[in-house]
Amino acid sequence: WRWWLLSNAPESSDSEFTWERFQEGVNKDLADVLGNFVSRVTKFCRSKFSEAVPEGGTPGPHEAQLIADLTTRIRAYEAQMDAIEVRKAAAELRAAWVLGNEYLQEVAPWSTIKEDAAQAAMQIRLALNLIRIYAVLSAPFIPRASASMLSGMNTLDMAWPDDVAAAVTALPAGHAFTVPEVLFAKITDDQRTEWATKFAGVRT
Repeated sequence: WRWWLLSNAPESSDSEFTWERFQEGVNKDLADVLGNFVSRVTKFCRSKFSEAVPEGGTPGPHEAQLIADLTTRIRAYEAQMDAIEVRKAAAELRAAWVLGNEYLQEVAPWSTIKEDAAQAAMQIRLALNLIRIYAVLSAPFIPRASASMLSGMNTLDMAWPDDVAAAVTALPAGHAFTVPEVLFAKITDDQRTEWATKFAGVRT
């Protein structure tokens, strides 16, 4: 609720609520983008390495581009928050989450590991650090999920990513973590229908 209401806040224009839009927004933004990223990264690491940040590998052009793109998004996010443009800030936050998923698709650690396990370890090490960064960035919008991500990463480090290149190394090799519970379960059509009826209000 908190995410949907803030990301659709009626600031300079009206915003219309429908149960379909609510379901779609939660499922796409929270379950498919952020939740899916956290699940893919932590489960892959547990399966192929261990429940600890893996060591090895050397960052390259893909990682440099990700850091540059994420820096741009974070600076824009900060600017929108300073201007109290909450809806626009939410869009920048979501875009930052998307970058993590795009990075995974580009470097494909599940394929890399077949040829170069050390390089796959580096890719997953960076992705695990992204989870901590996302937890910090997301705290104003989804504080409970933020706390869950930090707990899963076994850290209380809420340092703001002023320097993204440094932030993606905050969790060092060997740092233990646990695979978090599902952050956001998808809203089913049955749930949507049930809630629409339950919260329809009193008709006279």
